[in-house]
Amino acid sequence: MARPKKYEAPDLTERVNLTVGVIDRLTCRTDIKCQAFLRDSEVPALRVRVTNTGAKSFVFEKKLNRQTIRRTIGAVSDWSIEAARKEAQALAVTLDKGDDPRELDRTKEEAKAKAKAEKERATKFTFGALMADYANELERQGKTSHAKVRGMVKLHLTDGVPRLANTAAALVSAEQIADLLRGLREAGKERTAGKLRSYARAAFEMARTSKLSLLVPVHFKSYGVQHNPAAETVAIKLVPDKNPLMPVHLRQYWQAIEPLQGVRGAVLRLHLLTGGQRIEQLRQLVRSNVGEGAITLLDAKGRTGRGARLHTIPLLPTAREALDALLALNPGEFPLSVDGGASPVSAKAISDWAKYAAAGVEWVPTDKPVGQFQAKRIRSGVETALASLRVSQETRGHLLSHGVTGVQAASYDGHDYAPQKLEALETLHRFLTETSASVVHIASRVAA
Repeated sequence: MARPKKYEAPDLTERVNLTVGVIDRLTCRTDIKCQAFLRDSEVPALRVRVTNTGAKSFVFEKKLNRQTIRRTIGAVSDWSIEAARKEAQALAVTLDKGDDPRELDRTKEEAKAKAKAEKERATKFTFGALMADYANELERQGKTSHAKVRGMVKLHLTDGVPRLANTAAALVSAEQIADLLRGLREAGKERTAGKLRSYARAAFEMARTSKLSLLVPVHFKSYGVQHNPAAETVAIKLVPDKNPLMPVHLRQYWQAIEPLQGVRGAVLRLHLLTGGQRIEQLRQLVRSNVGEGAITLLDAKGRTGRGARLHTIPLLPTAREALDALLALNPGEFPLSVDGGASPVSAKAISDWAKYAAAGVEWVPTDKPVGQFQAKRIRSGVETALASLRVSQETRGHLLSHGVTGVQAASYDGHDYAPQKLEALETLHRFLTETSASVVHIASRVAA
């Protein structure tokens, strides 16, 4: 083994005992792009590489399955000769085991990238963020429930259980969801618990199916949700609180609102005379959806991932009169308004108006107590009254926009039911206004 003389460049054809001096004297041509390698005599797999720019680095080189494996250890300025030899020896052991260190490096880098992504997901794509994105998607679809979701999530999750809200959505467990709902139930908020479970279940399902569903926005994939923890919790069975107004009480309510003047009276009469439509949908009626003999509402209820369904309601002369009054009072886009039509009146305001109008009514005693009056009872009261007047369930469903889904309704039944809806509204109006109207009380008929 040749020992290079002092101040002479080392012989690249020979293995050399690497020293600082030998490495310093290692050079490469500078007129062309090239590199040269000097082999170590103590650790055969160790090399020193020099480029035409003068950069020098320690390099590992050894064959694996007849293929040359070369891996840079590091710059000469950053590594001592002994440290480079130890690293080369360790890499040689890896190769002798049949492992390619480059593949091991790639595996480590992928693991680091994955860990970094998981860390980012844990801080950015949280349970709270998922619920916010779900509310945004509801709003994009035109669903008014987005406001309820935001309010409930802020109160009971973001502010109520911030630690859970800041947990990565992909790591939330069914037990954590159950504990959240249990706390609400034990606080006497069973209906709130049921609603929150429903919202969380829909949000997680949206994230879970985002990889394959074309209906879900692509950014939901970033949450990395693989299962739906809310769906794994036990459903909360609630007793419906509709408590519909009995037909006779519905007639009393009409008598209370019939003489009311201004926006309040017109809104309440339009609401009842169109069949007690969902207040949230009715209040967002726009001028462009007002026809000569009908109005068209946008019904997005129960249509996740799809646009709102057009729901047309015929107008009785009395309903048209109330609407004309609103159009005159509100020349802007929204007829049901208190600011000239610039924005729709709130659902709470309409509910409060109805409650105030009914406050002075002395309800006729029946076999069912009236209980506390709520505006949502008007809708179920209309359904009950129409049933007592023998209007078919199918017609009631089309008028009130429920029970009209399924294959038959969606794909085969193209009838708009306008005549039947108009006839049902005329029947309702006669019942409300004619003292001799015949009413079959539901409770009595069931008892019989």
